[in-house]
Amino acid sequence: MDAKTYTAQLAELRALRDDIKKTQATLAKLQTDRARQITALAGYEKAKAERIAPAAGLSLADIVAIAPILAPDQLTNPAPTAPTDTAVSTPETARETALSSGSERAQTQAGTVAPALTRPVPEPAAEPEPPAPDTSAPPTVPAPVAAAPLTAHGAQRTLPGIPEGPDGDRWFAHTANLASTHPNFTQQARSTVFLDTDTGVLVHRDQTFRLDLQAASAAEILNTVFHALPDGVERIYITAGAPWHRQADQHPFLKDAVGAWLHAPTPGWRTDTGRGKDRMAGHFVHPRNPVGRYQREHGEQHVEIRSAGEWFDTEGTEPAVIRDAFVLLWKALRRHWTDAVLMGSPSQTGRDLWTRTIPTKGQYADGYPVLSEELRGLFHATAGQGRTELITPPRVPEQVPALVEYDRTFAYAKHTWKAGIGTPRRVTAARFAVWSEKEQAKALFACGHWHVRVTVPQNWDHVGILPAPAPGDRAWHYPATPGTTFTTWAGGPEIHTALSNPRSPWKVEILDGILFDDGKPLDDWSKKLKEAWSSLTAQADLNGDPAQRTAAHLAARAVRAILLYGIGAFAQRPRTVTGTTPRTAERDVPTDAEIIGFDDQTITWQRPTGFTRDPNAHPEWAAHIWSSARAALLSQRHRDDNTYAGALHAPPGSVVAFRTDAVYLTQAQAWPYHGQPGDYLNKGHLTGPLAAPTTEDELLTLRDKGRTTPQTTSNNEGS
Repeated sequence: MDAKTYTAQLAELRALRDDIKKTQATLAKLQTDRARQITALAGYEKAKAERIAPAAGLSLADIVAIAPILAPDQLTNPAPTAPTDTAVSTPETARETALSSGSERAQTQAGTVAPALTRPVPEPAAEPEPPAPDTSAPPTVPAPVAAAPLTAHGAQRTLPGIPEGPDGDRWFAHTANLASTHPNFTQQARSTVFLDTDTGVLVHRDQTFRLDLQAASAAEILNTVFHALPDGVERIYITAGAPWHRQADQHPFLKDAVGAWLHAPTPGWRTDTGRGKDRMAGHFVHPRNPVGRYQREHGEQHVEIRSAGEWFDTEGTEPAVIRDAFVLLWKALRRHWTDAVLMGSPSQTGRDLWTRTIPTKGQYADGYPVLSEELRGLFHATAGQGRTELITPPRVPEQVPALVEYDRTFAYAKHTWKAGIGTPRRVTAARFAVWSEKEQAKALFACGHWHVRVTVPQNWDHVGILPAPAPGDRAWHYPATPGTTFTTWAGGPEIHTALSNPRSPWKVEILDGILFDDGKPLDDWSKKLKEAWSSLTAQADLNGDPAQRTAAHLAARAVRAILLYGIGAFAQRPRTVTGTTPRTAERDVPTDAEIIGFDDQTITWQRPTGFTRDPNAHPEWAAHIWSSARAALLSQRHRDDNTYAGALHAPPGSVVAFRTDAVYLTQAQAWPYHGQPGDYLNKGHLTGPLAAPTTEDELLTLRDKGRTTPQTTSNNEGS
């Protein structure tokens, strides 16, 4: 082969790569359509996996993974096996040596059954009383230890575990010389403008300009804005127009279109590489809210192009009103932080404000230490966020009498009053076994993260309680079929709910655990944000000017975003770097990179870089709040009203779906609403009969109709 042939075949290989990329996109869409069709077929009461599998070209295991309701009866009600194949939950067996592999060990190691608990004590700070002797304990015959979760038979995602012995014990430490500390500098504000790329309206302070934008490329926006404002700006918020989507029809995925827009040539500008203490550099490719960071090729001018949609829904709102919302937000925060500065995103702002509440005196004057990288990785792999679940027939009727939406107001703010601090402690099954029931109950009520084997009660007739790993990347589902056994990780609040729920205690075997001291590292931060939110909400309710009412409402939504995304930022996910390489320099693409987009001039790629030395990484806090919020979706006490709310307090078969902070029911509930964080607000009520939704799109369509249909229920009063 000569050089000419080699070059020609390289060109052919690139063309094949491009065709493969397009074909993969088409294949992914077809596979998604097939999964939706299988889910719809599963709603037929006589549907059988054996008939659907050959029609779909899949195995029985694949069909059951997509539609768990089609699992064969022998999997739904696993029969007890011989004693040699069962887990014996006693202190003696809990002390036996387990397998060295974390994922394999979870299937075979002995655990210690946690006690069924009484209802949670009303006062949050109080420890639960020791439970009474269990006279109605869960079934004494454990399910087979090798039984996979029913809803993920043959295809479930295996969660990691903690290694046995000294190797695992070394995880229970902090990263050396890395801690969250109070900043010793004042954050600098950035000159900001607000631009509607559809109309060309640009708002800067109290001035309004109208720009002539043709293609609305990054280069055109930069040059046109700086022509109108020669002194320059540092941040451009796009309020409408989404210019990064204008050529979406030319790309297989929305993210590809965004990447192409961000990395298109920008004469006179180059990708920003950061400056000073600001480590944020390079573009951030996001399908809805991307960030473009640019710097003049010959100068010190730095500028960001961002979406105002990061903060709140901007649809139908004029740029001037959005600018007023940011002003109101800044003023509300300044009442609590004299040095408050609005940064580019809610998550950046949230973490910056939190650092300014870190004590400068007392026990944590030196800051809050960061966990070992191993424990941070474990939390990342085993702690999910919001619960998203659609419950389809026959678990709900094919025709439902109504669809009622209850959304928890400012939900995460309800669960920030405590979080884990100090050096984490490992709680093995053996250690848990020798504790008294009072000590066990106290541990399960504290801030912890538990590796458990769970059995759904034989008489269970409601929704699932604990998350289990499902097929896919970081996917979760909630087994509810009686007798099902599965192994998972779960936070203390959900474990406590499983053991103390109002219907029937679940069987929970403790295999391993991470336990922290209870502290209040987020309490001051959260209280200040809640006060700012309350103030802005009141302004939105009382202001006589419609534009100012809208601005105050948006500002209140922004406070919610600061807390919500600030908590998410504590989770610290492994970092992925996105970059571009000219097609003429294809060999310069990093060897461990994945190509995510390309055109005639540029190859766009991304590659993982693992965890950075982030001093504000506290995934244990985010995991505890997320677990608390998921638990409150199921059962939450209202002490002032002496009542409970949540899905488990609705009749069996009436829960249609969960979506992060919301639950969708087939009938209205008399749950109290006082406009406080965590209260259930009736946001929509669509009267039926209605066909039960079988896809997310159908659910959202019904939800939107319910929100626009006038209804009168007791829960709407004062909302």
